[in-house]
Amino acid sequence: MAYLLAGCEKKTEWPLKTQDTNLIVVDGMITNERKVHTITINYPVTQLNEKPQPVTGATVLISDNDSTFTLTEQPANSGIYQTNNNFSCQLDKIYSLLINHENKVYTAKTYMVRGNPKVQTLSFIKSGNLFHIKWDIAQYNAQKPSMWEILLDWSKVPGYTSQNPDSCKARLLFYTLPTLDVSEIFAPEVEKVYFPSKTIVNLRRYSLNPDHAEFIRSLLLETNWQGGLFSSVPANVPTNLSEGAVGFFGACEVESISQTVP
Repeated sequence: MAYLLAGCEKKTEWPLKTQDTNLIVVDGMITNERKVHTITINYPVTQLNEKPQPVTGATVLISDNDSTFTLTEQPANSGIYQTNNNFSCQLDKIYSLLINHENKVYTAKTYMVRGNPKVQTLSFIKSGNLFHIKWDIAQYNAQKPSMWEILLDWSKVPGYTSQNPDSCKARLLFYTLPTLDVSEIFAPEVEKVYFPSKTIVNLRRYSLNPDHAEFIRSLLLETNWQGGLFSSVPANVPTNLSEGAVGFFGACEVESISQTVP
């Protein structure tokens, strides 16, 4: 016996609560390295994979107890503001960020903390003729929050020199945070990056002060750690910027080492 079920559709209009604001998104980090440092300012996006529109023509200043540094938008109309190549931050100083755009002022304060005294070399696991990184969090001090940036380059390894150099490079980020979240333990598995012998590996450790570490943790809870067995409840990511701006302005001590895959 067969049954035929029929129904009708009725159009329903759901009133969506939207808020038109002049919110800006700030992404900036200064370090103890003497080089050009960058503050990026964009407007938020409303669609997935939408390209953000830059905040252009702003006045951007970084100051400490002794000096004030004016950043220049480079290239023009890019929303990317840069210091000169002689800027670096120091321990025991408070750094203030000031952004003036369309008669609105946004501010933030940050400071740099010292990281571990020594950066250890990485270990690798061989799989066939290639290797991948063995990230052993136990060998790092989670009591001193850090971001670990790993830059891989095998563009000059024999057999790869004829390929596009950009396809023979990779950038990986790992974190050691003082908190331990269920979402982190059961986070979705990330793709392993495989590379050949003689790959050049540059490991850089960025120290994080407590506020910066909490920002990174909250950001990971909303992104990389979502989609696992125990996803977290969505929430706003904290910021150290004043009202009308989101993101984070950080200051990090950087230590680095270079090694070659055996």
